[in-house]
Amino acid sequence: MATVVPPVTQDATSSKGPTAMVFMNMGGPSTTDEVGDFLSRLFADADLIPLGRLQSYIGPLISSRRTPKIKKQYAAIGGGSPIRKWSEYQSSEMCKLLDQISPETAPHKPYVAFRYANPLTEEMYTNLLKDGFGGGKGGRAVAFTQYPQYSCSTTGSSLNELWKWRNRLEGKGATGLDSAGSITWSVIDRWPVHPGLVEAFAQNVETQLATYPEESRKDVVLLFSAHSLPMSVVNRGDTYPAEVGATVYAVMQRLGFSNPYRLCWQSQVGPSAWLGAQTSDTVQQYVKKGQTDLILIPIAFTSDHIETLFELDQEVIHEAGHPGVKRAESLNDSRVFIEALADVAVNHLRSGESCSRQMGLRCQGCKSERCLEQKKFFVSQENLLSVR
Repeated sequence: MATVVPPVTQDATSSKGPTAMVFMNMGGPSTTDEVGDFLSRLFADADLIPLGRLQSYIGPLISSRRTPKIKKQYAAIGGGSPIRKWSEYQSSEMCKLLDQISPETAPHKPYVAFRYANPLTEEMYTNLLKDGFGGGKGGRAVAFTQYPQYSCSTTGSSLNELWKWRNRLEGKGATGLDSAGSITWSVIDRWPVHPGLVEAFAQNVETQLATYPEESRKDVVLLFSAHSLPMSVVNRGDTYPAEVGATVYAVMQRLGFSNPYRLCWQSQVGPSAWLGAQTSDTVQQYVKKGQTDLILIPIAFTSDHIETLFELDQEVIHEAGHPGVKRAESLNDSRVFIEALADVAVNHLRSGESCSRQMGLRCQGCKSERCLEQKKFFVSQENLLSVR
């Protein structure tokens, strides 16, 4: 088994440990100097923003034109995204809990792998090897998506990137003897209605509702906002819209359907058709109709970043021009959320599964061979987990 070297601080030990817990997310530039590289990677990713055969030309053109504007946005929220800070905090705190509740897989070592910003997947994987995982020593790692609702554009893209670097750094063998000494991977690929996640969202909504007068509180409209998707991705069969809807419904059940609510979508980019209605349009339309008590709830984001701190707080709410339009806090350092992460993780570790049954099924219209091979790889890891 792998021997993890410092800076591991957990003191629990077990024949099944150590276990690497890898948080996957989009990421964000920590400084304004990183914005250009961040956008270049983002617009080069056809899984997230499909631009067709001219992606390699159009992507750099769009990213270079948007860089000055986006730099100003990051400057307005403090000079960079806090998503790395929150991701490192959340993963570290979760691993401390896992050491207590799952000593059989301890020590648990936290890692963060961002798709478009540092630390990139390549850097994370290199650190895994340096820390004694893989490279002929074996070891167990869990890729834990921080997108609770699965999309080929988000979790799928991150897993494609992980699979790519696994092949480059550990060889292309996916099963059997070809994988001897390589890291054994499993994936937490979705968790949209986990009770702890639902509770964390609901508590933040209740906190914001309490700021309205009691006599009008039940009439406040709850606007759940999630990152939109191109309709080409939706029509291909992506499960994201349904899973976001499932989260919204679960949160409203927990709240006892106390308020009217709607689901809307934000962050549309480019000229193609995207999933709507758009969050900004929704707020403007309700305010014009006299519905000025609105709470925006970022339902697909587990921590603050540019979409919450700038797009919602400084654009949508500012442009609404009414004090009744507010936002529920992001999950960030919520203890309920940290405990939910640990519960999701420990249930996965004890399940013996390499991924959900849902992940092995491709979208109806999927034609990506890379997606097919990536899914085959992670599904195949279950055979290795059964002999650990």
